[in-house]
Amino acid sequence: MIVIRDTATLREEIKQRRRAALGADVQVGLVPTMGYLHDGHASLMRAARKQSDVVVLSIFVNPIQFGPNEDFDSYPRDEERDLALAEREGVDIVFIPTVEVMYPGPTKTKIQVSGLTSRLCGASRPGHFDGVTTVVAKLFNLVQPDLAFFGMKDAQQVAVLQQMVQDLNMPVHIVPCPIVREEDGLALSSRNVYLSEEEREQALVLSRALREAESAVTSGTVKQVTDLRRQLEQTIGTSSLALIDYVEILTFPGLEPLDENMLLNTIDQDLIIALAVKFGRTRLIDNIRLQKAEVHAYV
Repeated sequence: MIVIRDTATLREEIKQRRRAALGADVQVGLVPTMGYLHDGHASLMRAARKQSDVVVLSIFVNPIQFGPNEDFDSYPRDEERDLALAEREGVDIVFIPTVEVMYPGPTKTKIQVSGLTSRLCGASRPGHFDGVTTVVAKLFNLVQPDLAFFGMKDAQQVAVLQQMVQDLNMPVHIVPCPIVREEDGLALSSRNVYLSEEEREQALVLSRALREAESAVTSGTVKQVTDLRRQLEQTIGTSSLALIDYVEILTFPGLEPLDENMLLNTIDQDLIIALAVKFGRTRLIDNIRLQKAEVHAYV
């Protein structure tokens, strides 16, 4: 495994590895991260290792996707630990640029995906997804990957990047990977480190609310969108520390809102139930996808 910190060396290293294949169709897989890696990131690296000949991991805390009052400066960082995990998972190249390397001057060009970014985290964090799409496009230009691996915990991000790739004819396939959870159900996140012991215990209400909602839909106990939303909010409300940012039931990947009175078994699309909830100063997101067949499982 080699560590690269500048763009010219990164381009040259990937070029050399493609040349060394002597005409073979080398698959380059990219795993973009902001570091402070955990088992969720490790699952992305394992998926990339399985499907790619060359695995590139990027570690970059991207300033332009953070709002003015967000946690860019305090975002957790541990390069030594990250590199040890990357080596253990068989990563070939780790790209760790500085802000100056990625943004050598003022950023006058940004990529904006409309529609999909106006809801969920896009509504709560204006400009966030412009920063995400811009930095990911820059990484795609630098690495020229065939495959790029992203976790479904950030389901909106996956949908937005799929749209960007489709609209701009980028020659890369976005590979969504399942959410990885702790044994007690909490979705893995680098921000979990911010939670106090009590906050972490109460945060388990998120995965419980999603499991109960899924069961209610597939069993037919809940039949309307409005009833499903009410159940989710009531379950989350049993946590005294939970402050709801949003509870949404949308189509996926289009992220279109649904009529509140709509019968769930008349919806002819996959759905996503997405949550964003604050516990103290820590904002957590979680979601669950419902395949069309699951929604139609009852009469």
